[in-house]
Amino acid sequence: MKKNKLAIVGVGHVGSYVLADAMKLGLFSEIAVIDKDEGVAFGEALDQQHATALTYMTNITVKAGDYAECGDADVIICAAGPSVIPSDEEEMPDRAGLAVTNAAVIREVMAGITKYTKEAVIIFITNPLDTVVYIAENEFGYPKGRIFGTGTMLDSARLRQIIAANYGIDPKSVTGYMMGEHGFTAFPVFSRLNVQGFGEKELDKVFGGKEPLDRETFRQKVIKTAFDVFNGKGWTNAGVAQAAVTLAKAVMLDEKSVYPVSTTLHGQYGYNGDVALSIPCVIGRNGVERQLEIGLDEQETAWLHESAKSIQETMKTVKTGKAFIGA
Repeated sequence: MKKNKLAIVGVGHVGSYVLADAMKLGLFSEIAVIDKDEGVAFGEALDQQHATALTYMTNITVKAGDYAECGDADVIICAAGPSVIPSDEEEMPDRAGLAVTNAAVIREVMAGITKYTKEAVIIFITNPLDTVVYIAENEFGYPKGRIFGTGTMLDSARLRQIIAANYGIDPKSVTGYMMGEHGFTAFPVFSRLNVQGFGEKELDKVFGGKEPLDRETFRQKVIKTAFDVFNGKGWTNAGVAQAAVTLAKAVMLDEKSVYPVSTTLHGQYGYNGDVALSIPCVIGRNGVERQLEIGLDEQETAWLHESAKSIQETMKTVKTGKAFIGA
């Protein structure tokens, strides 16, 4: 009998949070955890297995294992590898600095997974996310759409929270998202930002914000807030874990939800198989079921090309892209 099964690769700060959130979702009957440190995987699985005896928890089978556990998994969430390396205590952490280290990690992970399956939907968290997604999507012959990254989902949540705080409203009342790189060059789609139909140019007048909605100012606020979390506790994990589990739920329930996730572009915005970045996508049982090319204004278009260029520069450092595939 087919089980609703999740496999989590990498159970450090981020992966362990993914496991905890997935346990509470009540959607999976089996969760397998895989980590290069077998003791950590065993301990995390056993710890969560003990929690199933508590009254508010679902009785889920939780176990540690190797890549063979991926063979019958419906969804695989990969959080393997270090998440961010700060260059200086006073600087924002640069995810791109992890490229060489985590490119090797992801190639090893994908080699392990593809020994056992090319059917599971794989959701990546590992940074630098867009480069990692490109490697996984394009170097292993995996079916189109079944690999994607959490992308700018967390950046988008931060945007909505920051906008909401400025106007003293509930973040869930804000419709808006970030596109491009999960990193320094991410950008809000301000031309589509709204609160129940009130658009960018109306928000200050209608809601009376703490400060005017200046595009560059608020773009930088969203980018910097990741550093604020990192500088405070040494890593970021809660928000991105929730994003990954939200995507897993959309897959398992075939929700056809629209989220900004990282995936290789195929003709959108003039890019065709040469970069992965976040655009709105329809997420269902087959993973990314549609990529949506929304119209951008002149400034947003410039930001998108800036973001794509930044990602492609990182891709060069790990020899991935059209110039390297098959070389």
